[in-house]
Amino acid sequence: MSATEIEAYLDQVFPQLHYGGRTYFVEEVGKLSARMRCDYHEKHLRPGGTISGPTMMALADLALYVAILAQIGPVGLAVTTSLTYNFLRKPGQAALIAECQLLKLGKRLAVGEVRMFSAGESEMVCHATGTYSIPAER
Repeated sequence: MSATEIEAYLDQVFPQLHYGGRTYFVEEVGKLSARMRCDYHEKHLRPGGTISGPTMMALADLALYVAILAQIGPVGLAVTTSLTYNFLRKPGQAALIAECQLLKLGKRLAVGEVRMFSAGESEMVCHATGTYSIPAER
């Protein structure tokens, strides 16, 4: 699936993702990879004016899902089985960029990592690893 096809699919099956306005965008997909952006918006802030952990967690999970869909097509029941997050530093007041690389894409499991940055910065703000279960019947 292309980035455009994935965004259309997500709009169809997860319309709640854009409740209150669209802030998550699929920037590109490639071989076993995806790049996503979450625009800076006050709905993603926590006390202290920084982007919240749940926002970063959602972006990482979504980036993994998008990278998988780009390879296997529209499989709605591919589901998260585990996610581990390491919050490394406070994100700036800018969009978040998530770069996902799948480490393994098998018939039933996909494993990947996500490196997250504040737009325009080179130091990671969050590192995540995750596993997805892929249903036998596609």
